[in-house]
Amino acid sequence: MKKKIIGLILLLVIMMVTGGIYLLKGSAPETVVVNGYVGGEKIEFLEDPEVQSILQERYGIRADYAKAGSLDMMTADMDGMDYLFPSSSIAEEYYEDLHGKPQQSEIILNTPIVLYTHRAVLEAFDSQGLITENSGAYQIDMAGLVSLIQNDTSWADIGLAELYGNISVDTTDPARSNSGNMFAALLANVLNGGQTLTEDNLREILPELQSIFGKLGYMETSSSDLFSQFLRMGIGAKPVIAGYESQLIEYAAIYPDEYKNIEDDIVMLYPTPTVWSTHVLLALDENGQKLLDALLDEDLQALAWTKHGFRTGNYSTVSTGGDIAAKGVAADITQVTQVPSYDVMKIIIESLQ
Repeated sequence: MKKKIIGLILLLVIMMVTGGIYLLKGSAPETVVVNGYVGGEKIEFLEDPEVQSILQERYGIRADYAKAGSLDMMTADMDGMDYLFPSSSIAEEYYEDLHGKPQQSEIILNTPIVLYTHRAVLEAFDSQGLITENSGAYQIDMAGLVSLIQNDTSWADIGLAELYGNISVDTTDPARSNSGNMFAALLANVLNGGQTLTEDNLREILPELQSIFGKLGYMETSSSDLFSQFLRMGIGAKPVIAGYESQLIEYAAIYPDEYKNIEDDIVMLYPTPTVWSTHVLLALDENGQKLLDALLDEDLQALAWTKHGFRTGNYSTVSTGGDIAAKGVAADITQVTQVPSYDVMKIIIESLQ
């Protein structure tokens, strides 16, 4: 009798354990692999273990991706792709021009265009009256900088004889990558007297814009690749580049030891004015829609700012970003000009190819 009772107890325990396993399995969402094209500047965000854990455990999603420039992805093979994650509304309008409306689209992340340089260059620009400082964040007068570029001012002319050639800003290819495209939009507005460029005076501005970009030579097609080259190659190779504010914030958060080695030299400059880069997700089907909805999760939005530098819709998170490791991050972005319309940007892109 005693053996039978023990046997029954063991059987009940096994049944309870087995039932618990099935219950846990039943409560966890089934994993769906969602495929898409992503701009390189967002890869660290999607590969963040915390981000992946939230997507998996709360939404049953594993976000897979192929890296592509924001404009390149619009003409890439979309067979098997559930979403596109470019870095601007211009890219979205380009998609609609080519393919029609996606199932849904939503701005997930934001970051302003900034310039990255070295402290020696900052000091040289300051000597030309181009720099102002506000609570540790540096701003650069874009009209003054563009004037130096247009006049073929050499680095030696502003006290940097060790640097070769004339003053320029390295950028990604504006016909293929969003940061280059947004920098072209910013330059176009500056050349237009600070006003958003329209079709009325586009033809007058285009030659100057083409002249500036024509002097740059080879341009990277990825914002992340350009930023990486800037950090590795030193002041002589790329004295100034155009990029995203998010890049330095993310670098300082993910690679704190490496950041300590460069924090006294690498400087972020906020152009006055600047333009916003809006990172919009285009859901191409139901799976893409699931990812879109999941990325609006409050915890993911908070991680996007504190670890990856993207300003999100969670403004309370941004305003209390005291844990940001990067130096010189502006509390607010106030000096902003609007990106020209898609019709204008389309002509600009074509003219810079």
